[in-house]
Amino acid sequence: MNSDKNVYLGRDKGIMRKRALLLRKGCSFEITSSASEDLGCRRGDFSRKHYGSVELLISSDADGAIQRAGRFRVENGSSDETSDYTPGTWRRTDVHLENPEYHTRWFFKYFLGKVHQNYVGTDAEKNPFYLSVVLSDQNNQRVPQYRAILWRKAGTLKISLPYSPTKTLSVKSILSAMNMDRFEKGPREILNPEIQKDLLVLEEQEGSVNFKFGVLYAKDGQLTDDEMFSNEMGSESFDKFLNLLGDTITLQGWAGYRGGLDTKNDTTGIKSIYTVYQGHELMFHVSTMLPYSKENKQQVERKRHIGNDIVTIVFQEGDDASSSFKPSMIRSHFTHIFALVRYNSQNDSYRLKIFSEESVPLFGPPLPSPPVFTDHQEFRDFLLVKLINGEKATLETPTFAQKRQRTLDMLIRSLYQDLMPDLHKNMLNRRSFSDVLPESPKSARKKEEARQAEFVRIGQALKLKTIVRGDAPTSLVTTGLCRKEPWESQSFCSTFPYEIVCADSWGQSLLAATDTAGVMLLDGETLLPVQVFDKTMVVKQMHVLEPQDLLITRADKGKDARLYVFRLSTMKRGLEERQLVRSKCDSRVQECTRCCTCCKLILTSKRIYCML
Repeated sequence: MNSDKNVYLGRDKGIMRKRALLLRKGCSFEITSSASEDLGCRRGDFSRKHYGSVELLISSDADGAIQRAGRFRVENGSSDETSDYTPGTWRRTDVHLENPEYHTRWFFKYFLGKVHQNYVGTDAEKNPFYLSVVLSDQNNQRVPQYRAILWRKAGTLKISLPYSPTKTLSVKSILSAMNMDRFEKGPREILNPEIQKDLLVLEEQEGSVNFKFGVLYAKDGQLTDDEMFSNEMGSESFDKFLNLLGDTITLQGWAGYRGGLDTKNDTTGIKSIYTVYQGHELMFHVSTMLPYSKENKQQVERKRHIGNDIVTIVFQEGDDASSSFKPSMIRSHFTHIFALVRYNSQNDSYRLKIFSEESVPLFGPPLPSPPVFTDHQEFRDFLLVKLINGEKATLETPTFAQKRQRTLDMLIRSLYQDLMPDLHKNMLNRRSFSDVLPESPKSARKKEEARQAEFVRIGQALKLKTIVRGDAPTSLVTTGLCRKEPWESQSFCSTFPYEIVCADSWGQSLLAATDTAGVMLLDGETLLPVQVFDKTMVVKQMHVLEPQDLLITRADKGKDARLYVFRLSTMKRGLEERQLVRSKCDSRVQECTRCCTCCKLILTSKRIYCML
């Protein structure tokens, strides 16, 4: 089967027809293929040319005895002899992260902290399952659609369904679209808001958001792991490579992702290499930065970290003619991928070679031909994407997939047992196939609104805690070197001379109302205050609504208090054109019905001063 053809996982023709019908109606599925199916569809000439061949790697130890290192797939660029590529002129492949988090972490992004419904039931084989449904926008295009996640021991299944204002979608139709028509116990809604915490734990089984990679320095001629791990210091070219990978950080007191390193007592070294790539925090276990022991020739402390990394970079000194690294040189049952990096000082280029254990599914991007990089930033992007994709692919091997499935099955059954005592209480709703997000009767509307408010509050608090902990899929909080609690004050400008009454963020800048100088804009890059309104505007409250392009302020106090509404784009254009500072007299009274949908505060005001 060619790799560019669509692969349908369901062999049953009825299932395929049903999914094809749903796809024509606007539904979308997200299904992850197994390792064997992925390998099977990419074998042959295409596989050998772009992803290397699978070879049985053998080597001899110091006594000359033959060692089996197992079967590894060796990627060394295309072996096409007709290729006329030269270093620096190869055609760039599509370098992108495979299976990105915005595809996998649906519950965190679309469900958590928002009004949604969760159901529990058991299938025909008496295995418990959970269903989560939310009504959300389609890719922020203001097109409503349903998103549903089916949690079961075999994994999660995600589906998007079109929204129709004239036809209510039922839970039964959603499960039918997921090929679940028979049940031992029909699904019932879970009203307890604490269920969000348990479902977030289930989703975290999909894999880590942040990654730790080993970096092993090997001198020219070193052929055993004891020799490589015993290098106290690296070379100038190795230090240059580490600076390319990321920033050197001090471990003690480090508040970011630590990758298993000690950040309190310096037991795992004093410094390490860290970076953030496309929202993922990466920590590198560098052999020369980990503790060294003259008495311990095996350097157990170094092997304890690097030997337990799924992916390891081996930086080897020497030219192409010298002895090359082989996976058999490293005694580790956990490392599945080795990235061999060599630096050529003559043309200032890097050469890359990838060794992958045979069971690891193929992952991109494929190496160029030849696998030589003269653009260092391009090499860094390629290498980091290759490492991240490689670890994600390794988690789909039978060894890791079976462990993950057992863990997921145990969590689902444990959660189901915890819910069993409440099956006949109010925590679980008696409705089995109720409409999704149904309208409550008037008599119970206030109670339902209160329940939903509490549901959202707990979800938002849980989401905030996850972000602060650094476990969010893609979070701006994890991209900073100094990470604080969101409610903690942070120094934005240490030389600001005025007392701030209120403020709100606007992009990367801070819009601040002062007590004596009006409203100032603190640019996030220059940190220089720019006056937006003079002191005649005594702003007591403000709210920046960037999606609606609005700034809403409450000025003055008591009976004289008024709401002022401004268009952010107009303010930005005025600042760029260096127009005069606005005053209170520049605003005019007008009927502002178009703003009433943007902020509920406006609806409570009798008069609105609007500058739109």
